[in-house]
Amino acid sequence: MTRAAVCVAANRARYWSGAGARPDDRENAVKTADFKFCPRCRAPLVEAERGGRVRLVCADEGCGFVHWNNPVPVVAAIVERDGRVILVRNRGYPPTWYVLVAGFLEPNETPEHAVLREVEEELGLPGEIVAPVGAYPFERLNQIIFAYHVRLAPGEIRLCDAELVDYKAVPPENLRPWPQGTGPALRDWLAARGLYPPIVELGAEVPKTD
Repeated sequence: MTRAAVCVAANRARYWSGAGARPDDRENAVKTADFKFCPRCRAPLVEAERGGRVRLVCADEGCGFVHWNNPVPVVAAIVERDGRVILVRNRGYPPTWYVLVAGFLEPNETPEHAVLREVEEELGLPGEIVAPVGAYPFERLNQIIFAYHVRLAPGEIRLCDAELVDYKAVPPENLRPWPQGTGPALRDWLAARGLYPPIVELGAEVPKTD
């Protein structure tokens, strides 16, 4: 498969999963939490306690369907090269929205394999995992984010242009973590290096590159 085909396939998967939607489309993404009818028998879903929580269950007791609403696993990379962190801007994002490389796991993939695949797909260069950063719940999108520190190989960065439009290489001291999504992973990575910058809303402050 050519690199262009890989980018198109990756972008298609990301869009339908909601990760690549435009900011004004995020609330319209299809979520299983919005189900009102049983996907097995089409009976209405009602609230009932299961496993210590109130969940949506099928009203037909003979069906037995329970919507557990398990979080979707996501990987994110704090990509570092030459002492700077690579932030990317997705298509459809506002001009000031630069974020971490991130994506969803493929079938039969470990988080470690997934994060390295995402880095190579999006930046056109291989990377190596330096260390895990942590696992972070993202309640609004019902995700669990596994974040890693990844060192990028030398060479020219070639963005997956079906998905990304720009990138910045930002010195760690100029980074400003955002409060949600992958932002807490960046916050913790900076704190481990003795850096405690203010937390700002995504896009509120454009990181300097000088």
